[in-house]
Amino acid sequence: MVWKQKSTAVFGLALFFAIILFVQMGLYLLNNLIGPIELFNIFIFCVSLFKPGTIGYYAVEVMVNTYILYTVFIISKMVANQIVLLNSFRHKIQQWLNRNKTKELNQRFNRNKNDIVVINDKELLAFTFGFWKPKIVLSTTLIDMLDSRELEAVIYHETSHQKYYDGLKVFILQIISEVMWYIPLTKWSYQNYRILVELVADEFAIKRMGSELGLGSALLKLIKKQLKINSNPAPALVHFADETVDYRLKQLVDPQQTIPVKMQAGSVIISLNIFVVILLILVIA
Repeated sequence: MVWKQKSTAVFGLALFFAIILFVQMGLYLLNNLIGPIELFNIFIFCVSLFKPGTIGYYAVEVMVNTYILYTVFIISKMVANQIVLLNSFRHKIQQWLNRNKTKELNQRFNRNKNDIVVINDKELLAFTFGFWKPKIVLSTTLIDMLDSRELEAVIYHETSHQKYYDGLKVFILQIISEVMWYIPLTKWSYQNYRILVELVADEFAIKRMGSELGLGSALLKLIKKQLKINSNPAPALVHFADETVDYRLKQLVDPQQTIPVKMQAGSVIISLNIFVVILLILVIA
């Protein structure tokens, strides 16, 4: 699966930067809590460039501590917001739940885990919801609009998001891009991963269906109905039809076409310069 390999590489790129940062932060905190640690730490190195007791020393120490506190605060805030939104959204889904349709669809598509949820809603909705045990949420309006093959294609598409925990990964990349805003490649990874996982899910559905017809027909129907994504605050969801539709239609029309993962030269240069500086500090140390 070509798109799966590309999405894994894009996710891994952002995770690589994040792991380096968080490990260094952890070492810095441990150094302050339990005493000197022999392993190299970039934050301690930056502080050590100045003589203890000088204005420069205290200024850099304050900057380092402020940055670490800022990072912890942003992560905590985003996680807390997601927990609140997930709980609120889960409550709304229970209120709108169509039990008969939910039972019928799970039996019809042999979903042993009963992981399809049908809600009464006038909007055309199809998305994967939840991080640890993601469920497929479909609206009654969408189900009524699609024929059997189209509905099956949509369910297979969302099954891919379930299988690969795309909702959780998208949220992780969102956190990384917010925290490491000074490394443009993290934002690039977040934006392009959202496109790639939709192509992966389409590829998954086509493979299970044996044809592009059901998936393509479902997408065209949604476009004709002018599907709108709710702009109100919502948890990290993976929608069937979002801003990636153009890329997906191109892929359906010409499966042999390679859709480039666009990368801005400025983002690469800035990110590489930052990484090179870190490596130089490691070598000098």
